[in-house]
This record gives sequence, structure tokens and C-alpha cells, in this order.
Amino acid sequence: MIAAERAHVGQSAADVGTTVYGGDRLSTDMQGSIHVRAGAARLLLLSSTAAELNDEDGTPSAKLLTGTATFSTGNAHAFTLYASKAAVRANTDAPTIGQVVYVNEKELVVVAKRGSLVVTVADESQVVNEGTAYRVLLDPTCAETQEPCGAGAPSQGAPRGGGPLKAGRSRFLIVSTALIAAATTFAILEARESPSRP
Repeated sequence: MIAAERAHVGQSAADVGTTVYGGDRLSTDMQGSIHVRAGAARLLLLSSTAAELNDEDGTPSAKLLTGTATFSTGNAHAFTLYASKAAVRANTDAPTIGQVVYVNEKELVVVAKRGSLVVTVADESQVVNEGTAYRVLLDPTCAETQEPCGAGAPSQGAPRGGGPLKAGRSRFLIVSTALIAAATTFAILEARESPSRP
């Protein structure tokens, strides 16, 4: 553990130097944060956030349960951040910093702060390019896809502003935020991060 303030590992207070393992639950209080090294990656949980660490065949990962998590890595296979049904990881082996905000089990905000990210749900993937923020809607409704539903209609048509998804079996919809909204999101998220962010 690199840094911890008003944070917990399970029910115990988190301290710098504490070793964490797969299965450990990390959480932060209001105005708290926790920063851990996970193999070749780093993970930062901001205030009012909870996540569970995992180890998949020697590859670190974490599942975001609530709040906001930032991860950094220089290897596309070094770390995966799960949130609800989605998996978010670096898209290339270039240095990457990504951020995921857990809105609820059907909505996330994914921010590619440095490098690009790939978001995967089941067998579908989409890339989030550097410097962009996207809303990820899981199991989107017909109204959200803006497509007709019912007999003879495609079940989940192409999303607006996020690139086409395969009709009839789309499990998520990725929607680009407005430039002003994205800039505001970056400003808010940067202000909330500690100086020791990844």
C-alpha cells in the first residue's frame, strides 16, 4: 500500500506499507483515499469508494463496487478494473491512466486520461480514446438506444455518438459526453484526487 487516508482493508484501518491480497475489500470514507500497487499497475480509490481486489491467474484486477477508481499501467494485460458487468483495461502497452465512476449497476462513466481504454461486456468491446469521457449504459433500454422495439424491430440498434454496436445482441451502449461536460468532469475528478495519484 502506497498511501492511505481515512481508508480501510476489510474492517481494519489501512496503513502505508500494508500488504493486500486477492479477496481483500478496500474502502474509503468521505474525503478518504487509498493508493495501492497491484503488480505492474497502480490503483487509486477516491472518497466514498469500495472495491474488491482479485488475482486472476497471477494478473491483478479489482471490482469497483461504489465510487470512483483510477488505475495506471504500462501494459495492456497488467490490470483489469471490473464494474458491474463491464471490464475496463488499457487498450495498448503504452502508459495508460483510466478512471471509472460507478453511477449504478446499469451506468458507469469511463474516462481515458492518458492512452486509450477498452471497455468489454460479454463478447462486445469498444475503445475509449485518450482525452475523452463516455457514459456506459449496461443493458440499455429501447428509449436509450433511440431505436424501435417490438415485433420485427432490431432489439438494440446503433448507439448515438458512440459508434455502431451489433444489432440484436448489444449488451451495452457507450455515449460520448459533450465536450464541456467532459472538461468539467476532468476538472472535478482532478480536484478530488490526492497528490499521490497514479
